[in-house]
Parts: sequence; C-alpha cells; structure tokens
Amino acid sequence: MIVVAGEALIDLVPQGPGALAPLRPARGGGPYNTAVALARLGSRTAFCSRLSTDPYGQALHDGLHTAGVETTTVQRGPEPTTLALATLTDDGSATYTFHVEGTADRLFTTPTTLPNDTQAVSFGTCSLVLEPGASAYEQLLHHSAAQGLFTALDPNIRPALIPDPDAYRARFRTWLPSVTLLKLSQDDATWLGGTPQEWLAAGPTAVVITQGGDGLTAFTHDGGVHVMPGEKVDVVDTIGAGDTVNAALLHGLSLSDALSVRALEAMTPGEWQTLLRFAAHAAAITCSRAGAEPPYLAELGTL
Repeated sequence: MIVVAGEALIDLVPQGPGALAPLRPARGGGPYNTAVALARLGSRTAFCSRLSTDPYGQALHDGLHTAGVETTTVQRGPEPTTLALATLTDDGSATYTFHVEGTADRLFTTPTTLPNDTQAVSFGTCSLVLEPGASAYEQLLHHSAAQGLFTALDPNIRPALIPDPDAYRARFRTWLPSVTLLKLSQDDATWLGGTPQEWLAAGPTAVVITQGGDGLTAFTHDGGVHVMPGEKVDVVDTIGAGDTVNAALLHGLSLSDALSVRALEAMTPGEWQTLLRFAAHAAAITCSRAGAEPPYLAELGTL
C-alpha cells in the first residue's frame, strides 16, 4: 500500500486565451493527482486528506473511487472545497491563484494509524503550507519516517501561498531528515536554493529533479547522476505532469521491491535509467492531453 497524504481541490482550467476565458472545473491538487495516477498504474493506493461534503468534495471523493483509490483514511467536513484558478501560458505551463480561506483540507488532523500494509507515504504541495493542516501533515511525515516507512516529498512550490519564503525554506530543511525520496522541479529547486548534494547530506537517499521537456535527473548518495532526456510531445498543458512523475517513480520502485532506504541505495545505474524512462514517458502522455489526466498502465507498457 502506498498512502498519498495532502490536499484535494478543484482546478478551474481556462478553455481559451485571455482573462475572461470560460473555466472548466476539474479534480486536482498535487497529492490527489498523484494518488489517482498511482491507482491507474496499478499500485494499491490510499488517500489521506480531508474532503468537503459539498458537491465539489463529493466529486473528488467519487473520483478516488472511480480510480480505485482507497478512502478509509479520508476525513470529511462541511467546509468548502479549495479552488485553484489556473492560467495557461503559450507553452502550456500553468500558474495558479488559490481560494483557500476556511476550506476543508486546511483542517486535516493527523491520523492515529495508517493501513497495516503501508510501505510508503507521499507528501507535498499546498498541504505543507496552509495551517493548521500543515503541522498535522508534518507530524505524519516525521512519524512515518520514525516507523521505518519509505517517505516521498514533492514540495511543488506555489509562491502565492507562501507569505514568508525564508520561514518556509527553513521549515523545508527540517523535513529532509525524514525524507527518503525528494522529487522537485527545477523551478522549485531554484526557488528553494541549495543543491542536490546539500539536500542529500541532510537526509534523503535520492533526489530527482524534473526539467520540463528536457527530462529528469536523479542524484544519489554515492555521487551517482542519472540523466534521462524528456520525450518529445505536442504539449496541450503541463497540469499534473510532476504528479505523474511522482506516481511513476513510486510505482516503479514498488514493482522493484525498492520502497526502502536499503533497496534505494542498492539501485544500479541501469535500474535508475529504466525507472526514469518510465517516469518521463508517463509525464509526456499527461502533457499531451488537457488537465491532470495521468495515463493507465496499459498506455505505458511494462516497466
């Protein structure tokens, strides 16, 4: 079982250029997309979050069931669902404006237990910024690591939600000793400051940096640098691409029985190339269609 902990929200995606383009609501949120992508790939997945009981929250809950994601760790509440207004640039990249005041996912509380067969827990995005839920997710991260579980972190920086960047950067560093796999975009890495080597020294066993259409690179404790070029594709938009990479990495590691520090340290260069190629292919498919629509395993073939 892979547990994905974090927010679910509704993306309002423009259907054309300009500020007044019609908006299409779509299920979203980095952790939510990761959970759906994992389930589509065939991994047993549970979502750990707090969803509204409003119609948007119910649509998110229904989407988890449709994808095959287990929801026993989902909390519910009457507060509204978070909304994210996406704006697309000419190259399909997305920026976001958020409506988060008093929303359900901010009131997440740390669960006392996770499913008994949990091997890995994934964290990231808005859920680690917005209090009081951020402290609850942070507690779950540290507790999971202390229990010996594989932990994955994708900070997925949203600057508009971070009122004190320096305080967030300092907090980010306190998470690293509890992180097994750190995945972040090149933009995230630039915003955070630091280098893969510095982050590895602070705790993670591996760091994966995505570089959009240029591919992704994995850095490991033994000094290894594993580079995978991106796949050429006609980009519709990049919504959910990084979340698909998260899911593909975790799914691939699960198939290789590598969801542990020891197994991750033992991966060969060839195994890293296979894993990164799988993640790049999955992300390319997501970018080729509108919204966060990660691929099913049948679209990717075997790892």
